[in-house]
Amino acid sequence: MKIALAQLNYIIGDFDYNTNKIIDAIQSAKLQGADLVVFAELSVCGYSPRDFLEFTEFIDRCELSAQKIAAACKGIACIIGLPTKNPTIKGKDLYNSAYFIEDTQIKSIVNKALLPNYDVFDEYRYFEPAVNFACIEFMGHRIALTICEDMWNINDNPMYVISPMDMLINENPDLMINIAASPFAYNHDEERVQILGDNCRKYRLPLFYVNQVGAQTEIIFDGGSLVFDQDGSLLDEFPYFSESLKIYSFEYGRIIGHKPIAHDSQNDIQQIHDALILGIRDYFEKSGFSKAILGLSGGIDSALVCALAAKALGPDNVMAVLMPSEYSSDHSIQDALDLVSNLGCKHEIIPIKEAAAAFENMMKPAFKDLPFNVAEENIQARSRAIIVMAMSNKFGYILLNTSNKSECAVGYGTLYGDMAGAIGVLGDLYKTQVYKLAHYMNRERTIIPENSIVKPPSAELRPGQKDSDSLPEYDILDGVLYQYIELKKSAAELIAMGYDEALVKRILRMVNVAEFKRNQAPPILRVSPKAFGIGRRMPIVGKYLS
Repeated sequence: MKIALAQLNYIIGDFDYNTNKIIDAIQSAKLQGADLVVFAELSVCGYSPRDFLEFTEFIDRCELSAQKIAAACKGIACIIGLPTKNPTIKGKDLYNSAYFIEDTQIKSIVNKALLPNYDVFDEYRYFEPAVNFACIEFMGHRIALTICEDMWNINDNPMYVISPMDMLINENPDLMINIAASPFAYNHDEERVQILGDNCRKYRLPLFYVNQVGAQTEIIFDGGSLVFDQDGSLLDEFPYFSESLKIYSFEYGRIIGHKPIAHDSQNDIQQIHDALILGIRDYFEKSGFSKAILGLSGGIDSALVCALAAKALGPDNVMAVLMPSEYSSDHSIQDALDLVSNLGCKHEIIPIKEAAAAFENMMKPAFKDLPFNVAEENIQARSRAIIVMAMSNKFGYILLNTSNKSECAVGYGTLYGDMAGAIGVLGDLYKTQVYKLAHYMNRERTIIPENSIVKPPSAELRPGQKDSDSLPEYDILDGVLYQYIELKKSAAELIAMGYDEALVKRILRMVNVAEFKRNQAPPILRVSPKAFGIGRRMPIVGKYLS
């Protein structure tokens, strides 16, 4: 038996696109001699469709697409993922399902049992968990087919009382196939390889694992589909962040022609770079956009976003707007100009001094003689937002947000000012990671000017301003934030680790107070195991300080 694994990039709800892509892959696999071609979880509709699943027509379109795929599946078999209707009157209306199609006929339906409802997942909102399991018979082989979480961390979640593989192993399967929609996080690939390999060792079976690739707004899928032997040794690993189709020979209970290999362990920053490029590109292509705009200050954050956007979309499709104020330094303007010269992207220089002065004069009667403070600083930030949004409306650009995770965490940003944007590019990278990524982008030639990297970070909204005037130094701040946000450490635990008590309480209070800002921020490209947005849900009004 020859098995093809198809690692593809789907568009949520674009049934014609997904169906044609699946059929094309079936035909390609058939031409290469495959007997079975396997696609990812919810491949027919894309993952995750969220509340699209509440529309009857959406589910009907999924079934219609599956029938089209079945009709095209002649002389070959395939496995596809889609939501299906629960025929009983008990439980949720839908199952998260896989169809096994053989020679135009849907021969088996497998439903997902373990429905994740943590972090970015919310499957139990829509789907009924399966309780019945059976192997699939094909070409004299018995296949144990499972869906994503059904082969994941079952022992770590007390909700999961039924293990599909513990049931399926009683039918003496010859191999395991798992179709998945496993999102990217910079630490996830090694965990994935370890857990799936452990399953192979536990059940003494080879495994074909198919993940999807591509970004769906903030959630990025990295691909990295895997093949293991019955000893849990890795035999093959698909490329990350790109589509691929490969074929394997399975005979006498073994995968033929492949020797164990080492996991292609990339460093975190390299993976983050590739993920952000894919995230930007897919956000624009899948939304029907082509041109990006951003405010370019000469600082490292906007410089990095500009460089990433130019690489993802092409420099001709990126407009950088320099908006100096009376407090902008000459070197910041020059740093920004050096960047656009290095990239070859478009740029405009639109000073905001007159606009800010007009607002300040207009507000004088209301402000009376109160001293200059954050109000006047934020007028500058909001003036810049007006300019880039005006450019967006006039020329069809989509605004990229340049805030980093450290700023998002502590509320160091201006609502309706520098927090504006359609998608947050760096919102899941701490400032210290921003520096590392900037150095990575400069690994072959200077793209981001050195001065943008080495100078003390500043919003330049008042004379001599530095970020450190308002915040702890970023290496200390980011350490506390990581422990609190990613690792969920309490104030007491952080203090026990050696962090200053007053500093810990100050930082955690800033994080919690800024929740109302984050709820108005754009969606953020997720690259960490705990990103702001749908993966971290906190009350806006609350007094708890852990």
